[in-house]
Amino acid sequence: MSDSQPAPARRFYPQLEGLRAVASLGVLTTHVAFQTRATQWPVLGEILGRLDLAVALFFALSGFLLWRPYAAAARDEAASRPAVRRYLRHRFVRIWPAYALVVVAVLALLPQARGASATVWLANLTLTQVFVPLTLAPGLTQMWSLSVEVAFYLLLPVIGFALYRVRGAGARRRVPIIVGVAIVSLGWTWVTRLLALPAGVEARNWVLGYLPWFAVGLVLSEIAAALAAGRLDRRSRAVRLGADRRVKLVVFVAAYALACTPIAGPVGLGDMTHLAYVAKMALGAVAAFAVLAPLVLSDGPFVFLDSRVMNALGRWSYGIFIWHLAVLSVVFGLFGIPMFDGHFVTVWLLTVIITVALSAASYAFVEEPLRARLSAREKRRTAEVLADEPTPERAGVTAAGRTAPPPPPR
Repeated sequence: MSDSQPAPARRFYPQLEGLRAVASLGVLTTHVAFQTRATQWPVLGEILGRLDLAVALFFALSGFLLWRPYAAAARDEAASRPAVRRYLRHRFVRIWPAYALVVVAVLALLPQARGASATVWLANLTLTQVFVPLTLAPGLTQMWSLSVEVAFYLLLPVIGFALYRVRGAGARRRVPIIVGVAIVSLGWTWVTRLLALPAGVEARNWVLGYLPWFAVGLVLSEIAAALAAGRLDRRSRAVRLGADRRVKLVVFVAAYALACTPIAGPVGLGDMTHLAYVAKMALGAVAAFAVLAPLVLSDGPFVFLDSRVMNALGRWSYGIFIWHLAVLSVVFGLFGIPMFDGHFVTVWLLTVIITVALSAASYAFVEEPLRARLSAREKRRTAEVLADEPTPERAGVTAAGRTAPPPPPR
């Protein structure tokens, strides 16, 4: 596929928009719970605190959606790899402009973040916070996961290139390879002990530590591509089990319940052992698979996730994610509510209302116009390329169907 060619049309999953909304509100809720001490409530506190596993849903969704062109290329022997430059352009326009607006607003206006050093500014604007010591600024601390996400965006074409030759009939070997790499990556937590890193840099928060969560999406993308190509029977027991909502609900509840125990480490801030880190990664992957598999392997209906409200919130979900901590910081001061002093429901409602309004504005005035402009630009480039392609007249064929005389020799 040339860099000027549009990507092939692929199935749209409206239910995944609703799932984005659930994930973004889950991240918002766990931060509100932590800053109102709701995480200290018996039982419910652990449930609210462990909503940080919503990040696993985000990563799995990214893996599923972004791997689809590679999975499609694998099932078509004549297909070429997706165009990397086009992919990177779309990722940049999708992520950075709205994000940069939040960074500038927070570092320039939020009292807790004003006066940040040039290093903090640069690390946040370049999404390299997880590599630079002590650069997670107030109102922007959730962006560590976006930094991981962007690292995955850069890594994805490399993974695609590595697996590109495992195609056609051999494509069934790709899922075991992906799963194997994800399992091996669980050992990253021990590797970090060997790295001589500056104080304040947590290598566990690098993309290699979160490959199991991304791998969930890659595996499901491979399965969906095999179903579309007819190489996997939708009536097979494995597919029916993966699409069974009741079974997956039981699996999700079990995985999430275990993640709420000390097995997966402390809820909120706190030191985590290597085994607890592995358990959290593994349980997060299982929970994400249990949620995502029925949504992409069955035909629905998904009444709640497909609703107009959830689809709208899904379109605004990126804004909800990048704005909510800044809004939460403002809510405490603006409404005179002491931080870490309760009022969970009040703070949650205020944060959701203001964040959703800001996110809708971000989508309408920043995200969507820029995406539309990029799409229009690519359509113009495609039209120009098609206009430059040889036509019968340019090839020397006249309107009457006779070959025109060749040009005289030089």
